[in-house]
Amino acid sequence: MRGLEHSPGVALLGPRQCGKTTLARQIALEKGAKVFDLENPDDAAALENPMLALESLRGLVVLDEVQRRPELFPILRVLMDRPGAPAKFLLLGSAAPFLVHGVTESLAGRVTFIDLQGFSLDEVGDGEQSKLWVRGGFPRSFLAEDEVLSHGWRRDFIRTFVEKDFGTLGLGATPSSLGRLWQMTAHYHGQSLNASEIGRSLGESYKTIQRHLELLEGAFMIRLLRPWFENLGKRLVRSPKLYVRDTGLLHSLLGIGSDDALMGHPKIGASWEGFALEQILTKLPRTDAWFWGTQGGAELDLLVQPGGRRIGFEFKVSDAPRMTKSLFIAQHDLKLEELIVVKPRGAGYHLEESIRVMSLKESLIYCDQLVPSTK
Repeated sequence: MRGLEHSPGVALLGPRQCGKTTLARQIALEKGAKVFDLENPDDAAALENPMLALESLRGLVVLDEVQRRPELFPILRVLMDRPGAPAKFLLLGSAAPFLVHGVTESLAGRVTFIDLQGFSLDEVGDGEQSKLWVRGGFPRSFLAEDEVLSHGWRRDFIRTFVEKDFGTLGLGATPSSLGRLWQMTAHYHGQSLNASEIGRSLGESYKTIQRHLELLEGAFMIRLLRPWFENLGKRLVRSPKLYVRDTGLLHSLLGIGSDDALMGHPKIGASWEGFALEQILTKLPRTDAWFWGTQGGAELDLLVQPGGRRIGFEFKVSDAPRMTKSLFIAQHDLKLEELIVVKPRGAGYHLEESIRVMSLKESLIYCDQLVPSTK
């Protein structure tokens, strides 16, 4: 990992079961690292006096599920600031830094943050696109022997996450309230967030819904895509759009257990939108991303600005998307350098000079050319 060459620490962040530990143990084996798994009682006990346990170590030190011990972060700051950096630290976590008290303050400027979200299309190959879309990127779901076992693993993951894993973060949401909300997010997937409406449906306050959504976002389960604001003289949509980040989990929350079931489901368009959006964002790491919409109905699913270039993406499950008034308005009002309409498969073509239709595979190649340094 190049981050370890330039920083005293690297934080590998992502949801549970997405492959962080497997990757870290491969790196640890190559580098002869000392590994502490904070879910292992023996390793947790060994860190009862963390300064004593860590100060004498040299080379690479791996701390897995580090969010369980937030009191370690001030100590890690001291160890990372030692002259000559005798040890470097690979930190694995299942919670975003803003949810773990002390991470940002203690490790700012010392740690490179890397997000991991399961398998991507680049990793599994274009021939497995449909399978990845239906099953999602969690390795055990994607690699299951059949759709029944994959769907069963995801249902178990959802139950375990709600009843057990989320509680280890100590963030205060009860399993029943969190489970109901997560189920509800699947039905709002791809729509503008209306926390008040969700709250009325669940019998919860607006502030409680916002807080619990923040928890789900911080655990990498959902994405709240921010709206783009610009003074265009139009009334703009100001609420974020809500997505379940892994489409395999989305489908299980919706009761979709197979490819055939997805093809006939009314949420297929929103499902494709979320899947393609996540694949595009894997190519633009840590970039700012927004959606744009007007009260009049014009919208753009994704707006990014790599290298200062303003690029738009619209996601259509249709095999042959056509020019629409909404596309024209978005391209004109936002002054997009290019607008890419992403469909599942097939040859690309132009709708207008700066509006192109591409398959997802072609779109990912296009993103590589936008930001070649991220490869």
